[in-house]
Amino acid sequence: MSHSDEAPRMSHSDESPRANRPVRIPARLRTALHPALPARLRGHGRDRGQASIEFLGFLPILLLVALAVIQLGLAAYAVQQAGTGARAAARTASMDRADRETDPQTAGRAAMSGWVADRATISVGGGGDEVRATARVRIPSLIPGVDFGSASRSATMSQGVRAPGALGAPAQPPRTATGAPGALAQPPRTATGAPPR
Repeated sequence: MSHSDEAPRMSHSDESPRANRPVRIPARLRTALHPALPARLRGHGRDRGQASIEFLGFLPILLLVALAVIQLGLAAYAVQQAGTGARAAARTASMDRADRETDPQTAGRAAMSGWVADRATISVGGGGDEVRATARVRIPSLIPGVDFGSASRSATMSQGVRAPGALGAPAQPPRTATGAPGALAQPPRTATGAPPR
């Protein structure tokens, strides 16, 4: 309690112990006696304004962190799309020219998202039995005037090896019960469905 809340003490010799205690003044009388501060500034209400100012000071930091997270996501997406385009281009380049429906660069761009494919460059090369395709994609920037460079991914595939059943590929030979090529997996059956004797 402040000094102004106490009543003056009396010094009578016949006082009881209760008389030595300070007298409490009710809050509404204290306000009437000390009207120096308005009611809105006397309580906890002024803390709300301070919290708002602190939040406004922290808001730019939150926005920068959110912007950095979104930019990182865009960069990761560009890297993933470059890998997808490189694999599609290498797969197409590994096929025989007669079996290709399109050229490898077009196949690589078709495998990417539209806005990423517009910024992509795909190169195909290789020698011997392997084909190597490299896709380079510009990383989009949320901040005007800032360049984050490009993402590059490569894929290598064997040339001339085709999956069974693909155009121009030989049919797969029948397999035995153990899975080795050669004999049939099940013995031939007669017209009635019973195995021959």
